[in-house]
Amino acid sequence: MLSGHSTWLFKNGPVIISTGTVGGPFEARGKIPEDFDLLHDDIWLRQDSFEKAQKVLIEEACQKAMEKAEVQQEAVQFFLGGDLINQITPTSFAIKTFGVPYLGLFGACSTSMEGLALGAFIVNYGGATCLMTGASSHNAATEKQFRYPTEYGGQKPPTSQWTVTGAGVAILKNEGEGPRVTSATIGRVIDMGLTDPFNMGGAMAPAAVDTIEIHLKERGVDLSYYDLIVTGDLGHIGREVALDLLNKHGLSIKEEQFQDCGLMIYREGQPVLSGASGAGCSATVVYGHLLNRMKKGEFNRLLVVATGALLSPLTFQQKETIPCIAHAVSIEFGGL
Repeated sequence: MLSGHSTWLFKNGPVIISTGTVGGPFEARGKIPEDFDLLHDDIWLRQDSFEKAQKVLIEEACQKAMEKAEVQQEAVQFFLGGDLINQITPTSFAIKTFGVPYLGLFGACSTSMEGLALGAFIVNYGGATCLMTGASSHNAATEKQFRYPTEYGGQKPPTSQWTVTGAGVAILKNEGEGPRVTSATIGRVIDMGLTDPFNMGGAMAPAAVDTIEIHLKERGVDLSYYDLIVTGDLGHIGREVALDLLNKHGLSIKEEQFQDCGLMIYREGQPVLSGASGAGCSATVVYGHLLNRMKKGEFNRLLVVATGALLSPLTFQQKETIPCIAHAVSIEFGGL
């Protein structure tokens, strides 16, 4: 079960039998619209607040995943998930509509893999036979909370990132066909003293590298074991910092093998500055785009290292530094 200090090995390989991904109008104009199950043409989603719109994103992603797997909500034993908004209220309000036992999580933008790791642990050791896990974000709701309302039209520096409007969920079962979750490394909180909320990628990069190093050591594999290692939302700046740190730590990795969800979702020309971010970033890219590619046979072994900045509006106002975290989950398909 436990390898080293913080890595779980799942010998039973819980199966991702289905996923659901939902996005907004900006994502519909992005690089991977075909990998979303549902895309909206209105950021309000016909609601009277952005937080209520985010609630709808989660509800729809859950519904899509259940429809695709032909799973009734009564068969889902638990939901594990969260978001970035105060007290993860969009997720909590969404899940009350399904009547499913619920574990609310907050790992900032690392929440998607925090949920998948915990969900796989529960299924692998018989705590459930079927559960659902996911994460979401909404551009306007998140910007309003952590920076300033988008209506202000404030100028941002080139290090800043664009919060994804989207939700991604997965259904995990103890048996079935699909990609399997084979291991997970729970990250440590890393704080390098950065204070700029417009440079999250730079702040989170050391946490991503720390978790990758620990994962490889505790699982007993090297970089070549994985066809693709994907971080959550480092963006251009954070990915370059992470590549530099990996090389300095003796982990020379090919650039094409080391990718970032924040650089996959939007196309060139969209005004996203350093790339995408948000709890919905890794959730939608992994549960949509990457698992679709895996099922097509493009690669078989994927390590997802979702990154999160654990600040709040209060800590920023109190001029605290930004503690960060990264959780790694390996997903493998074919020949297991």
